[in-house]
Amino acid sequence: MPKTINQKRPIKKELDVPVVEAPLVLEPINEEQTKVELKEVRDWKPKTNLGKRVQSKEIQNIDEIIDNGLTILEPEIVDSLLQLESELLLIGQAKGKFGGGQRRVFRQTQKKTREGNKPKFTTLAVVGNKDGYVGIGLGKSKETVPAREKALKSAKLNIFKISRGNGSWQSQASSKEANSIPFTVEGKCGSVKIKLMPAPKGTGLCIEKECAKILALAGIKDVWSRTQGQTKNKINLVSACEHALRQLIKTRIRHQDKEILSLQEGKLKVAQND
Repeated sequence: MPKTINQKRPIKKELDVPVVEAPLVLEPINEEQTKVELKEVRDWKPKTNLGKRVQSKEIQNIDEIIDNGLTILEPEIVDSLLQLESELLLIGQAKGKFGGGQRRVFRQTQKKTREGNKPKFTTLAVVGNKDGYVGIGLGKSKETVPAREKALKSAKLNIFKISRGNGSWQSQASSKEANSIPFTVEGKCGSVKIKLMPAPKGTGLCIEKECAKILALAGIKDVWSRTQGQTKNKINLVSACEHALRQLIKTRIRHQDKEILSLQEGKLKVAQND
């Protein structure tokens, strides 16, 4: 019999499609100090009736807008009625072998296509005046700067007020300072559940760091909390915290209990001297 020679079969070469990765361009942002200075409203020309009423000084208090359920479509309305501070939340995670795991303000996702990877950035912003008013907004874009601007604009449009009080049984009966929340509230988003409980004066914000930034901008100084679920998903955690804060103003309280809880809605009133 003829000897068989082991010959390697020719491998069919597949057509190599060039994959061009989109360049990752990040704006230099100091993550330790993520506060963004809001620009003053200059040459604002309102397009809505509400904006025209605010510009003409017909409406000088934001409570008139929130209590009547009016929709805010222009962020300049909030800028002209409140002095807000803004901050970007650390919802993303840095890549890399040695630098991986560090939190960052942008959450990056990619879409695989024939042309290459198409990145997209998501950021979460919170605004507040540290006196009963806070807003949270989400922004997405193909670049970092537009995503940040969208988040700040959305946060201003979603502004709402909260109730504060002194609902802790450990507080002194004579203390009438609204340093905490008046009662326990719960919020849920996805698998994340969060429970906010009133705490006595001096406790501080015993809560996850990103949620603590929201409560600080809302004007809450002392609180206890309990969380369940996938809390590493910061977007769901922040959404659950927002849902819990909105329950403070929706819950009805009897008139005789308001003085016991030192309940105050929105801006704190000036304490009268005894």
